[in-house]
Amino acid sequence: MRAAYVEELGGADTIRVGELPDPVPGPTDVLVAVETVAVNPVDALVRSGRYRTPVPLPFVVGRDLVGTVAAVGSEAVPFRVGDRVWCNSLGHEGRQGSFAELAVVPADRLYPLPQGVDPGLAVAVAHPAGTAYLGWFVHTGLRAGQTVLVGGAAGNVGTAAVQLAALAGATVIATARPEDHDRCKAAGAEVALDYRDPALADRVLEAAPDGVHIAWDTSGHNDLDLAARVCRPGGRVLVTAAQSPVREAPLAALYTRDIALAGFVISRATVPQLADAAALVDTMLRRGLLTARIADELPLAQTADAHRRIEQGGVRGRLLLHV
Repeated sequence: MRAAYVEELGGADTIRVGELPDPVPGPTDVLVAVETVAVNPVDALVRSGRYRTPVPLPFVVGRDLVGTVAAVGSEAVPFRVGDRVWCNSLGHEGRQGSFAELAVVPADRLYPLPQGVDPGLAVAVAHPAGTAYLGWFVHTGLRAGQTVLVGGAAGNVGTAAVQLAALAGATVIATARPEDHDRCKAAGAEVALDYRDPALADRVLEAAPDGVHIAWDTSGHNDLDLAARVCRPGGRVLVTAAQSPVREAPLAALYTRDIALAGFVISRATVPQLADAAALVDTMLRRGLLTARIADELPLAQTADAHRRIEQGGVRGRLLLHV
């Protein structure tokens, strides 16, 4: 099979696109003929060795895929040849990645692609929407009637976070560039604010005088002073990315108001948690409630270029590759 892989951990220039032996599914696995994949920042972290996880070499890169079942490991597997499917948890903990013509996926990490759903959209939202589900419903217990602040709301995870929170009945205050405010409101935000406004905390509190229940800066800037000021007592601050240099946390402002700081990565999600997330993602895809900004679509041969673009930053939307 043709695949994008590395034989050693390192920079994007270590990625090769060439032939590898076809993988063979075990009795609880499914062999998927891959059609489209998406590039995630964590893909580059694993490839470089900066995110520590077992990596079998040669290692096929990538997490997400949409494709068609080519073979099943046994009759006990709940999929059949020809089924349209998706996955968002390959390329971690010793599992080979998705950037190949064929991928072996454990059956409990594979999900049906709803009929009529655009496969490009499905693979584009697979990772961000899964992350949003975990953030809201596993790690913070979001409930209808609560108010949340979503930073980076026009980004990949940010848009999904707004859409899932709005569906859950929460009031969403979004921060983003002014040119993206309409996008945030279309996703379900009640209020959209300029993240660069020096009086941002005041603007948030004008929209939510009692403070927000949850503050989640999906962009990774993590202004904890802002979060501590706008969270109500007993609130939660969610951390899922960290792009800025480490700064002192306003610990007194956090602990004296019972504000909890919680962090997570989708890579540590359990199989049942991912399955619950996938069920909601499929429902929202059927109902047309998930959207994604596609920055570019490339052939598999340009995997290394795609990784460089992700590492350089500035990609607004999802990079898809067609296998």
